[in-house]
Amino acid sequence: MNKALVKHLTYPLHERAVKRPTFRYLGELEASQWLDRAAVEALQLGKLSALLRICRDHSPWHAERMAAAGVSVADGSAPVTMSDLRRLPLMDKADAIANQARIAWQGVPGGAFRYTTGGSSGTPLIFYFGKYRQASDAAGRMRARRWWGVDVGEPEVYLWGAPVELNKTDRIKRIRDRLVNHLVLNAFDMSAATMDQYMEAIRGYRPSCIYGYASSVALLAAHAESRGKTLKLPSLKVVCTTGEPLYSEQRELIGRVFGVPVANEFGSRDIGFTAHESPSGQMLLMSESIILEVLDAQGQAVKPGETGEAVMTGLCSEAQPFIRYRTGDMVRFTDERCAEGRGLHVISAVEGRKTDFVVRADGTIMHALSIIYVLREQEQVREFKFIQHETRRVQVLIVPRAGWNEESARRVVAGLQARLGQDCAVEISPVDSIAPEASGKHRYVVSHVKLP
Repeated sequence: MNKALVKHLTYPLHERAVKRPTFRYLGELEASQWLDRAAVEALQLGKLSALLRICRDHSPWHAERMAAAGVSVADGSAPVTMSDLRRLPLMDKADAIANQARIAWQGVPGGAFRYTTGGSSGTPLIFYFGKYRQASDAAGRMRARRWWGVDVGEPEVYLWGAPVELNKTDRIKRIRDRLVNHLVLNAFDMSAATMDQYMEAIRGYRPSCIYGYASSVALLAAHAESRGKTLKLPSLKVVCTTGEPLYSEQRELIGRVFGVPVANEFGSRDIGFTAHESPSGQMLLMSESIILEVLDAQGQAVKPGETGEAVMTGLCSEAQPFIRYRTGDMVRFTDERCAEGRGLHVISAVEGRKTDFVVRADGTIMHALSIIYVLREQEQVREFKFIQHETRRVQVLIVPRAGWNEESARRVVAGLQARLGQDCAVEISPVDSIAPEASGKHRYVVSHVKLP
């Protein structure tokens, strides 16, 4: 469909029909990103105050915690401060599951919609979100696309596969995708034959942007290269990856096959679209919609440049407020400024989830890359998945290449024991294929060991 028609007519009409303020919020974001940092933070506190008033009136669980902490948000009072926010206790996924009925505001204007996380790192979380949160996610991505020269209405290919989307692949959903110039390819089905079809579909669609799970896009790029093909298109401006850490070798592979920059996104289903990489290489927080704290294991703020857990307050989460929510994502925050002059906060690194780290028997915590590098060095390993069951017991699923033999397995075991300790039992399991997680993502390293 004509991109100007989509931008000015069909997409806005669609959002208006479903009563989402997406384009109004996009206009606000386009202006607010150029505020200075102090003005952005004042905007955050104003939105936080409004959210806490909603909690006071419609979320008994949060209201009780606010009262216990002495945080008051009387109508007409001055905005709360960050010090007020920090007086509130942290909440986690278990809290959200156990207290959902007393957290969610079912009567939120526009309606509350049931949603679920993918559950790739444990028990899925069922929660509710409203029209404002939907608009925040959509408008945030639209703004980020514009950083890369991709305007609203330009064709985009989605390599996607979350169950909530797949359950809607009926006639209505296909019509909606067509109306907004989106082509959705199923990341749950990444067989060789299907990926051949995907390559042809992408060439025929001529997208300006390709968006998908980092592992799925990398898998498609590797497949194309194995076929001696590239996916370099005159129309393509950027490949945006999401859902998981983007490793350097994946970035290089995707960039080589598609011939455009690769920009990573950071977010989650419960908190929503959180941050996006800019053309200057910075990960910019969606500061107008999220307050980010980076805390250590004791719940104290780490210094700029130090790694800690991302604890987020979703300023658009009025249907089911997430306030000081422990995400499990490990990040490094920085006080540097956006190179292009925006007032948005900068995340210097997204290092993965707590489950993307492994633990030695002596308590040493190691990044997943320490394991990935061992396995990437083995030429006979096509694909792999490392699972740490206990500190001294791990399993490695391996899709072998030609030439895999007992000596290959011995080298893998030796390399992993050099990292994890000689007393670590390493089980090698050759397999024909490795299924993605329930979310559609391909996780290379999974640890079931709790971090010290």
